[in-house]
Amino acid sequence: MENLRTVQDYIRWTTSQLSQSDIFLGHGTDNPIDEAKQLILATLGLSLFIPPEFYAANLTNDEKQQLNEIINKRINDRLPTPYLTNQAWFCGHSFYVDERVLIPRSPIGELINNQFKDIISSEPKNILDLCTGSGCIGIACAYAFPDAQVDITDISLEALDVAQTNIELHDMQYQVTPILSDLFNQLENKKYDLIVTNPPYVDDEDMSDLPDEFLYEPKLALEAGFDGLDLAKRILHDACDYLTPDGVLVCEVGNSWVSLQEQYPDVPFNWISFEQGGFGVFAITQADLKTYQHYFK
Repeated sequence: MENLRTVQDYIRWTTSQLSQSDIFLGHGTDNPIDEAKQLILATLGLSLFIPPEFYAANLTNDEKQQLNEIINKRINDRLPTPYLTNQAWFCGHSFYVDERVLIPRSPIGELINNQFKDIISSEPKNILDLCTGSGCIGIACAYAFPDAQVDITDISLEALDVAQTNIELHDMQYQVTPILSDLFNQLENKKYDLIVTNPPYVDDEDMSDLPDEFLYEPKLALEAGFDGLDLAKRILHDACDYLTPDGVLVCEVGNSWVSLQEQYPDVPFNWISFEQGGFGVFAITQADLKTYQHYFK
């Protein structure tokens, strides 16, 4: 390793080490090269978009030591890169993350970037991000709809501390409001034009078979009972009471979408197709939620 001198040297070598290891990729990258870039550049305090000449820059001995320690933790301890760098990307924005929150990776980001095209009929004025974690979905919605007021809620005070850090990081204090709440319990019958949620949805079988990287994430943000739908069913039952008449719920249930569809075949879930990958996200209107509310008791 003494032959490694430049930023590019470390990215190349780290890519090789990652490729030869049994690490799991799935916390923001899907290939060793991008994983190495995120790990190396963020650790050095450099942007992913540095000028090409920076790659030829020589590293100091202290920087090399720091990189060696970080690479070892990623490969041998299987710590996810965003926890090592305290940085995750979502909808083109950088967010602070640590082990108090789930690492952002929801395909809902594609919907936000498209301003929920073909899902909502008009620009929302009031948006709710339920089970917000780091706050990334709610803050990204605030960027997408700058005239909207966004509430973000979580049952975890630790998660909301991270979300508050990101609210301040993105200067969203006057547009995004964090609320400590077990789903809708503390919302006092507020009405929203759009509710977006990525709740816990991992079922018991998948929880027992997660890659090591996921074991660093809070269980509270992952596990959701035998069928993975403990939270989703509560949301489906209550959401109509918190949506405006033209409002829409957008909810991610991941692998548990099969179980949800099998249990409620009559409910008109609009399962969304993604151009950039992802599945298990549905949209449903307030009117349909109200019609089928009794199904979810």
